[in-house]
Amino acid sequence: MILALTVGALTAGALYLLLQRDYLRTILGFVLLSHAANLLLFSAGGIQRRGEPLGSAPDPATTADALPQAFVLTAIVIAFAITIYMLSLSVTGRRQDAEGEGQSAQEETS
Repeated sequence: MILALTVGALTAGALYLLLQRDYLRTILGFVLLSHAANLLLFSAGGIQRRGEPLGSAPDPATTADALPQAFVLTAIVIAFAITIYMLSLSVTGRRQDAEGEGQSAQEETS
């Protein structure tokens, strides 16, 4: 129940931040949304503690499922890469916006 409430709170906060116009808040909203997706994938694998994944005679009912863990690891890497890409776009895009506004103002005055 706590895990579901945490996913819901993270998603609500992410949606609020994604609807803002500021670049940094949008990026923080994306980070919150990626954490919510990771927690959701963790909950898909089960939250009860299980035994080691490989033993002498692995029983599928008692061993850990490695597929959700692989999904979460892939999601973490993809979210990190997209966050870095969005940060670089926000830095370079702001500079181009400032240059574009100056050029358009000069064109209007001449």
